[in-house]
Amino acid sequence: MKLIIQIPCLNEAETLEIALNDLPRQIDGIDEIEYLIINDGSRDNTVEVARNWGVHHIVSFPRNKGLARGFMAGLDAALRQGADIIVNTDADNQYCGEDIAKLIRPILDGEAEVVIGERPIDDTEHFSPLKKKLQHLGSFVVRKASKTDIPDAPSGFRAYSRDAAMHMNVVNEYTYTLETIVQAGRNRMAITSVPIRTNPELRSSRLFNSMASYVKRSMMTILRAFMMYRPMLCFTLVGAVPFLVGLGIGIRFLVFYFTTGGSGHVQSLILACTLMILGFMTCIIGLQADVIAANRKILEDVQYHLRRLEYDILNQEQKKEETKKTSD
Repeated sequence: MKLIIQIPCLNEAETLEIALNDLPRQIDGIDEIEYLIINDGSRDNTVEVARNWGVHHIVSFPRNKGLARGFMAGLDAALRQGADIIVNTDADNQYCGEDIAKLIRPILDGEAEVVIGERPIDDTEHFSPLKKKLQHLGSFVVRKASKTDIPDAPSGFRAYSRDAAMHMNVVNEYTYTLETIVQAGRNRMAITSVPIRTNPELRSSRLFNSMASYVKRSMMTILRAFMMYRPMLCFTLVGAVPFLVGLGIGIRFLVFYFTTGGSGHVQSLILACTLMILGFMTCIIGLQADVIAANRKILEDVQYHLRRLEYDILNQEQKKEETKKTSD
């Protein structure tokens, strides 16, 4: 059983070594532990720090591509190296490395495919009261959208089984945390959470410039994921508003028509027809989007099998090379 711990990095030279030193070297049930960093266009000596420490794998981007792209690149690199379990953590040492053993335990026991680390949000001193409330609100919305019971959706401390990692697709460039939970929930993956500890803050978050920006981007991410996985419901709810308003205005016109002859209320009839047609067309768009979503699921299945075939071939070649080197 091989575990690869990946760390997305952007100018993390000051804190990366601290985070690496906190990671476990041995875990019961794991035969091999390797470390991987994703250098997301760092302009300091982050890569040099990683190499000097002894990180096994380094994925580098020439320029910053965002946390989500870095996360997916890390999963791809870890799968290519034969990882059975992939753990994602942060370079600022926000999460306690000792809890990785607890994080991967449900996967080792066959109880889950995705495990999210639940931070003690209310007890985290460097979280402002507003941020704590927004974290709880965001997690609540994600639970409803994904039909899961994950209490800390924005947590980046998480573990994926090999099979779950091959199913992951992130289209958002902002962050992967919310979208992957919605995806896992909608695809009926076994997903759970475990309580974890956090370390004192070493630096402020770089993911967003302001709280307003964080809320806006998070809500757009959730809305996009909801539209991708439940398009018919989403467009039906949107289309129902103008349709029902138009229906109400149409009923009002009919009342006046049968009581007073409808004189002077032709505008109401035109408005009612316009709104009802708008609502109906929105539902038709939802039907088309639902067909596209069904096709996307087929494409995701094809992509999964292609990924599995590719990674299995790579792993077999790597094993052959290792066997040849050993025999020589």
